[in-house]
Amino acid sequence: MSAALRALFGRRARLRWVHLVLGGALAMPYVLVGEVIVGPAVREELLGPLAGQLLAFLVGLPIAAVTSLFPLTRPLEAAAVRMLCGIDADRLAHEPARSWAARRRTALWFTLHVAVGGIVAGMSLVLPPFAVTLIVLPFLTGLTDMAPWFPAFMDRPWALALAPAVGLVSLPALAACSAGAGALLARWAPALLGPTPEDRLATAERRAADLAVRNRLARELHDSVGHALSAVTLQASAARRVLDTDPEFVREALAAIEATSRRTVGELDAVLGVLRDGDGPGTAPAPTLAADLDGLLERTRAGGVRVTATLATDPHRLPQVLSREAYRIVQEGLTNALRHGAERAPVSVSVGVRDGGLEITVTNPLRDTAVPRPEGGRGLTGIEERTRLLGGTLHAGPRAGDWRLRVRLPMRETGQAPDVMRETGQAPHGGPDGETGDRTGDGTRRAESGDEDRDGRTP
Repeated sequence: MSAALRALFGRRARLRWVHLVLGGALAMPYVLVGEVIVGPAVREELLGPLAGQLLAFLVGLPIAAVTSLFPLTRPLEAAAVRMLCGIDADRLAHEPARSWAARRRTALWFTLHVAVGGIVAGMSLVLPPFAVTLIVLPFLTGLTDMAPWFPAFMDRPWALALAPAVGLVSLPALAACSAGAGALLARWAPALLGPTPEDRLATAERRAADLAVRNRLARELHDSVGHALSAVTLQASAARRVLDTDPEFVREALAAIEATSRRTVGELDAVLGVLRDGDGPGTAPAPTLAADLDGLLERTRAGGVRVTATLATDPHRLPQVLSREAYRIVQEGLTNALRHGAERAPVSVSVGVRDGGLEITVTNPLRDTAVPRPEGGRGLTGIEERTRLLGGTLHAGPRAGDWRLRVRLPMRETGQAPDVMRETGQAPHGGPDGETGDRTGDGTRRAESGDEDRDGRTP
């Protein structure tokens, strides 16, 4: 019994009733237009008032279907169904109807909503006062004379005796009609207002684009912040070891820590700006191989690590995207060398063009014992994602006692010849220009960090 009462008068049934009444309210303008089309003469002389109203209602339904072809009808109707009919949001379309198939489905739904809602709303206006009249009819016998629309047999004794029962039954019957019509519309709503295959494809594309942006931001944060923390840790450790014996080195290490921290804060702010506002005009440019490789090598060397860099192409001639991604790959390669390579072991970086592709190689000696990493690392995963997006290849693993990272990225623009280029970084204590390396046999310049002191350190 309680389940039946809940189905007829529960919160969901009441909300669906409101939804149907709203459909009746939407039907009123179309009924008025239908009355204008049918005309008072036809309604009064040929059909009568009630039949004329029904005809005007039927004439207004096609007009309602035509006006519902506007794209915004679907999200408005879907919002009403979601709030009043209890339909899950993921089963309904949230975007305007773009295709004609979606518009036709929306027009069919809107016509059903207006038609069924108009009928239920009319019953809701007429039946309650009629039921009350039937209930009190035996006690007001003169009421039949005051209401000529009552049938003639209502004056008979059996009709008067049955009138209260009919009035009492008509109210639950109205509730049952409303609940049934509401449940029927709720069942049809996902089929008529649900997303089309084109909508699902567009949603999937948006989700894929959002996921790509999130992955890109995660890679940027991992590469920039991870490298900065590794470099700062190494610089602080080296400064602590010689705090009492080499104040000059400590001063340079602290300056390098300050510069690294300041730059990392700027990069972090740029990434957070993308999260807040997207790639707007105020977003700081991403670091590139051409503009920022020197600083990256200098910050790494400031921690006492000997870095040998060989640059066999002009980074200014690289495409912007390729230069940006190559910088991040070199940065992550250096970060992995600092974290997992042999302590204070030399690191070799090579960037050049070969067979129409940009090759990046980072090599460092392995530790004697493996460093446990229970949480796992994401550096190689980020490099693999960058390489895959650019259509390149990645090889990483031990080789003759060293760890070697080798990435090859295809060049999509012509004119990227591997000619002799400049030195990519200088040690703080080098020659007149900070250079301490020599040229290799193929014409490229190979440079190492500056002079080692008595402890084998380089500032």
